[in-house]
Amino acid sequence: MYAVIKAGGKQQKVKPGDIIEVELMHGGHGDDITFTPILVVDDEGGTHFGKELGKAVVKAKLVGEEKGDKVKVFKYRPKTGYSKRQGHRQMYTLVQIEDVSLPKRAATKKAEKPEKAEAPSEEPASAESS
Repeated sequence: MYAVIKAGGKQQKVKPGDIIEVELMHGGHGDDITFTPILVVDDEGGTHFGKELGKAVVKAKLVGEEKGDKVKVFKYRPKTGYSKRQGHRQMYTLVQIEDVSLPKRAATKKAEKPEKAEAPSEEPASAESS
């Protein structure tokens, strides 16, 4: 079973046991979190989306934090002597997915066909002539 969740402005395909990087979330090591909105859940070949996901839950646990790769920014304007260097490292939170659960739907009751009302069988009155 897997799910597609939205976390930190990005969509991630997750399944139980995965460790993913999401934008920085404040919380302690080992805190439990749940993800919403859930976009799609695939349950053994059956895909669920839309209103069916109203109560679907993806439970996860915060594992730690780390910095991403360094991004170098270099701005330059020719013939003016302008140049500027800058770097950035984005902070990420490591999250371990524990469970993807989809609540069981209540069995839909099919409309029972009303049984044909049996009219009492009227036997023809036996006419006795005198």
